[in-house]
Amino acid sequence: MTMPSKLIILDRDGTINQDRDDFVKSADEWVPLPGALEAISRLNHAGWHVVVATNQSGLGRGLFDMAALNAMHLKMNAALARHGGRIDAVFFCPHAPSEPCTCRKPLPGLISLIVQRYGVDARHTPVVGDSLRDLLAGAAMGCPTHLVRTGKGAALDATGLNELLEQVPGTEVHADLAAYAESMLQRQHELRHPGSHANSHFGHFD
Repeated sequence: MTMPSKLIILDRDGTINQDRDDFVKSADEWVPLPGALEAISRLNHAGWHVVVATNQSGLGRGLFDMAALNAMHLKMNAALARHGGRIDAVFFCPHAPSEPCTCRKPLPGLISLIVQRYGVDARHTPVVGDSLRDLLAGAAMGCPTHLVRTGKGAALDATGLNELLEQVPGTEVHADLAAYAESMLQRQHELRHPGSHANSHFGHFD
């Protein structure tokens, strides 16, 4: 396996695709969020590899099976390919909340596995998600954490957002995955061209 020098870990439901209170249970119910696939493609073309870390307790709850989950990810990858992007791998926790495991976020098992599998430095491996549990899992491994205000993140009021940021200090906040990608590309541009700050919004709420 060729080890990537730059890796980003994304949550799935609420970050890449629409979340559902009754779970995303089929490929038909898997619907990408506006601009999310284009954002992943932009990151890919700028040199980032992207993997997904997702809780899929619908498996453990018996709401869908592995064939359905595979169909969702086939649809996701096909849609990404049409935008010139790709996700290298999907790491998922199949367990219901009542089942003992170390991989269900906010536990860091999935993030730990990804860091080990790809041989990357967690301190330079961003974790992006729409909920506190995504951020806690990343922070436990020392990853930079990024909240997108889609999915569960869209439901946070000012008090809820402040409480989340207090629990995961240093988290950066973005309107959506497209805004996150833009901030990463802007940072890359500034690293390559020191002193260039045109149109820079990095470090601010999008």
